[in-house]
Amino acid sequence: MSETTADSHFLHVKEVAGEPISGEQLERLEHRYAWAAEHCVDRDVLEVACGTGPGLGVLLSRARSVQAGDVSPPILEIARRHYGSRVALSRIDAHALPCADASKDVILLFEALYYLADPNAFFRECRRVLRPDGRVLIATANKDLSDFSPSPHSHRYFGAGELAHALESNGFSPTMFGHLSVRDVTLRQKVLRPIKRIVVGLGLMPRTMRGKRLLKRLVFGKPVVMPREIAPEVRLSVPPTPIACDRPDFEHKVIYAVGTLRNSR
Repeated sequence: MSETTADSHFLHVKEVAGEPISGEQLERLEHRYAWAAEHCVDRDVLEVACGTGPGLGVLLSRARSVQAGDVSPPILEIARRHYGSRVALSRIDAHALPCADASKDVILLFEALYYLADPNAFFRECRRVLRPDGRVLIATANKDLSDFSPSPHSHRYFGAGELAHALESNGFSPTMFGHLSVRDVTLRQKVLRPIKRIVVGLGLMPRTMRGKRLLKRLVFGKPVVMPREIAPEVRLSVPPTPIACDRPDFEHKVIYAVGTLRNSR
């Protein structure tokens, strides 16, 4: 697959501002940026794979500086049209970050690690770019759930234990968290998750965003519009749950990781 083709494919697999998403997706979006914001206060922050930039306003309200970008020019252009000169936006390849050595305090990568051809190259770049005790924050779908369905064009998903190990192997001290327990889902989801599990097992999951929207409407109910910018005052009402670093997690839909750079380089 060429780089240009890969870039265009992200329009078909990533949620875009102004398009319909489920209420749960909006909750996930707001939660991960509220969580990240607590790590970004008065820090120099880089968001990699920012998509259309829904969380950049939250980061701008807390951080000392914010730089962001995405590998897909069409998606990035949507963010540029909204934010204008408020934030420095550029095309960013996660395997080769456009930042000087030891120039950032926090690097974010949300719902995109599985699209990277070489995750270890990204972690090495984080080591180079982060200052001592800097942090990389990751949010990713939990592949260890029985009804998990991978995104088209993804390379590799990491479970909680695997992600902790990858961070540890690349010079970071990992702390792992889970969000959205499968035990707390709505009655509609409790009824339909077994059906989804069968659909996934048979390889019948839709591969386009349109097909996924129809399925999500069935499971999650009436959609909402994905915001161009989350309200900056969003706060973390329910903290993520600490989970083990040495084993899979079978309870939470979303895995969060904080990798703190060990000072020896």
